[in-house]
Amino acid sequence: MNRLLDLILSLIYPPKCPFCGRVLNRGEDGLCSACQRALPWIEDGTPAKTVEHCDACLSPLWYRDGVRQGMHRYKFQQGRVHARLFGTLMAQCLQDRWREPVDLITWAPLSKQRRRRRGYDQAELLARQVGAVTGLRVVPTLVKIRNTKAQSRLSPSASRLANVQGAYACRPGTDLAGKRVILVDDVVTSGATLSQCAACLRAAGAQTVTALTFARAK
Repeated sequence: MNRLLDLILSLIYPPKCPFCGRVLNRGEDGLCSACQRALPWIEDGTPAKTVEHCDACLSPLWYRDGVRQGMHRYKFQQGRVHARLFGTLMAQCLQDRWREPVDLITWAPLSKQRRRRRGYDQAELLARQVGAVTGLRVVPTLVKIRNTKAQSRLSPSASRLANVQGAYACRPGTDLAGKRVILVDDVVTSGATLSQCAACLRAAGAQTVTALTFARAK
């Protein structure tokens, strides 16, 4: 149903590059050729970001310039159609940079209130696209049990950590004993959200937790 909706929207509204907003030319798939060259890609070999309770945190792009604008369109301007491109780039990053076995993919969820307001969970859509590309199983394991302020509005890191402390829990009956998990979110800044989610997954028995985000703030 979601794919049909995306197709209908693409027919009504010509597809645009999520980063610069330009209408795509024929042959350009998801993003324009100019942005393909100019985006701030994180080079292979750049150390992964350290996030507590995570074995690593991987991202294909730095969170600045057009990437920031593209994520804003995705999250706040009904840009769910961009999940296919963003998730595909994340899947490629995972395949290129993570050589360890993986059992399943999950995501850091929105609260019920925010999901209802937005109409979709951006991290879930990314996780499902990563699963579609890689063939890995996508499993909902986490719930957000407390609505919080948007992390993007808070600074410094201590405020972000306090904001999400105790905000996540595993779904009832979740058993991850010995499982090697990929934890998906949209952007990593302080790492507070991913850390809290990873701690829950570890408590449910996860052997490893590797975070995967679309972009990473310096």
